[in-house]
Parts: sequence; C-alpha cells; structure tokens
Amino acid sequence: MISTLEKEITFRFLKARKKDGFLNVISIFSFIGISLGVAVLIIVMSVMNGFRTELVNKIIGFNPHINIKPYNTEISPAKFNVTELKLISKNLILSNSGEAIIIKNKTSKGIILRGYKSDDFQKLEIINNDTFIGSKDSLINKNISISKELSFTLNVNIGDKITLMSPSSVETIIGNLPKQKTFTVVSLFESGLIDFDNNIAFINLETLEDFFNYDLNNRNLEIYLKNPQNIEKQKKIVQKVFPNEFVYSWSDMNSSLFSALKVERNVMFIILSLIIIVAAFNIISGLTILVKNKTREIAILKSIGVLNKSIIKIFFLIGVFIGTSATIFGIFLGIIFSIYIENIRQFLSTIFNISLFPEEIYFLSTMPSEINPFSILIISVSSILITIIVSIFPAMKAAKLDPIKALKYE
Repeated sequence: MISTLEKEITFRFLKARKKDGFLNVISIFSFIGISLGVAVLIIVMSVMNGFRTELVNKIIGFNPHINIKPYNTEISPAKFNVTELKLISKNLILSNSGEAIIIKNKTSKGIILRGYKSDDFQKLEIINNDTFIGSKDSLINKNISISKELSFTLNVNIGDKITLMSPSSVETIIGNLPKQKTFTVVSLFESGLIDFDNNIAFINLETLEDFFNYDLNNRNLEIYLKNPQNIEKQKKIVQKVFPNEFVYSWSDMNSSLFSALKVERNVMFIILSLIIIVAAFNIISGLTILVKNKTREIAILKSIGVLNKSIIKIFFLIGVFIGTSATIFGIFLGIIFSIYIENIRQFLSTIFNISLFPEEIYFLSTMPSEINPFSILIISVSSILITIIVSIFPAMKAAKLDPIKALKYE
C-alpha cells in the first residue's frame, strides 16, 4: 500500500521548479518519446490490420472459402444435405477449372478457366457487386466472362469474340491438334486484385468439361461459408463430412502471403518498440538527476524516520507516473490518428503534391485502418512494463543514500 506521506512527497517532487530546468527537459522528452512510440505502434498495427482485413475480404470475395477436390470418384450429392454442413455454409457450388491460352489481336496469354453452371455463377459474390458489368445469366454455351483488366489488355469489350486454345487435342486428318473454340464476351468483373483479374475467366461448366475432355469425376465442390473468417474450425467440420476428398481453404491457398504479413507485423512491432525503450531510458537519466538534486531532502526524510522502502516507492512512483501518463496520451493520439488516417493522407498528399498510398501498387483506393483493442492492450502493457523496469534502478539508488554523508556535504 502507498501511504499519504509517500503520495504527498511524490507529487511534490513531480512539481517543476526553476532550478530543475534541465531535469524538466529530460522528463518532457521522456514523456514525448514514450507517447510517440506508443502512438506510432498503434498506428502501424492498425494500418497493417486494416490492410490484412482488406486483403482477406478481396480474396474471400473472389475465391471459394473451402474447396473440395475428389481423388477418384465423384463427390456424393447426398452429403450436401448433412446438417453440420448446412449450418456453416451459405452456398454449395459445383465447379471445374483448367488452363488454356487466349488468342486475340495477335496477342496470346495463358489463363485459368473456371467453369460454373449459369445459375451458380449468379451466386458468386464478385458477380453481385457494383463493379460488375454485363449479363449475369448468360454464362451458357460459348459465352465467357473476363475481368476489366484483361479486357483492357486484349482490347476487347462486351460482345467481342476471343479464341481459346485447350491443351487437350482433337484428331484430324493431319494428326492431333489442340482444341480451339471461339467465345463471346458477355460480362466484365473486377476483383480488386490484379493477379486474379489478369489470370482468371469464367465459362459454362459443361462447355469447360467438353473443352478439356473432363468427366463428372473431376468436378470440385466449392463451399461459401456464412462466416469465412473463422476458417480453421469450419474446415475441420467439412473434413469430417468429406473424409475421402482433398479439402483446402482460402487460407491454405494464400498461406505464404499471410505468413509474410504476420512476420512483417511482428518485426515492425519489435523495431518500433525500440522507440519506447530508448525513451524509457530517459526516465533513468531523469530520476538519477532527480535523486542527485534531492539529496538533502532524501537525507532529511531518512533522518526523521522515513523507511528505505518508502524512499524506493516515492522515486519508483515518479517514474511510473511519467511512463503511464505518456502511455495513455500515446494511446489517445494513436487512436485519433488511426481513425482519421485517410483524411490525414489526403491532406498531406494535397499539401505536398505527392501520392502517399498509390492505388496502382496497393490496389486499394483508401488507406485501410482497423483498430484492434487486443493490440492496444499489448502495446500499453509493454510500455508500462518497460517504464516499471527502468524506474527500479534509480529508486534503489535513492534508498541507498547515506543521510549523514548527504547532510555533511550540503
């Protein structure tokens, strides 16, 4: 417990006096350093959390949340009505895919074709957003849906025709030749991820199977979940329903990307924590000078019977007070900055006429930010713990002061 005397002396020592000018400068710099360190950490973590969320939303908006691929036999339709599967799924869609080459205007390009039935195609999230152009129910026969990015690359528009070449062959009088079919562009989509937009197109499922000489055993089952974020738990449920098929999720398909993001976030946390550590070391300097300046007061306190543990508490509380108040101010500053980071970005871009977050590099029109209370808690606890640790040494030094020698040289 902290006594009333210890509180009174602590607040008395915290008050600025003219002769403590240099000490006040150190305390101010300690306060500013810790506040900025905490604020920068919160801002960086918020931006990285926001970027990850935006990336996840784009990926799960374009890809199936869970994909089931059969090994040898066709996926049993009877399993589609299993209660556990119905509880977690929003849509169950049969699909297939294959690699082909687009030939148009003396330009050839490799592409992945995804096949869907016309009714199932209309259920895809990417088809039901505001950026989709064209007919949603025309994915039949020799129609194809491509991205806006790919339409620009090939210089085609809705209604134009493109030729696709399949790796499967057809017998002719001069030997085996790759299959070729002409498709009509009926719609344009936009995922927001250039790798997807440049490399994927949609055609009718039966047309695709004929084009690649597939049979029904090759069809995949795409599961779209009600809550795609909690993927690992739901993947285990699906694996129990389909124990003899290969089950993989959107997280598995992008594991290297999200592992890199996680490593980057952790490294940034460690590097930026050094700002707080450096600022906290100023507390040691400030408290050490404070002990030196208060030598006479400490000696008098000891002479009237104040215990060493009370002296330790007094100087320890001074350091903790500076660190805690700086942490709280840093949290406030970081949260405010994170909330209005897009407005600040636009303001700075306008003032200095520079692009701080170019859309063509990050594929996002605005700077993302997501405040995570758990991250703020970790940052706050880390900052206060660092402050507590660095406050111990000066406090112990003050307690070891000999009152007789101190008064003798005053």
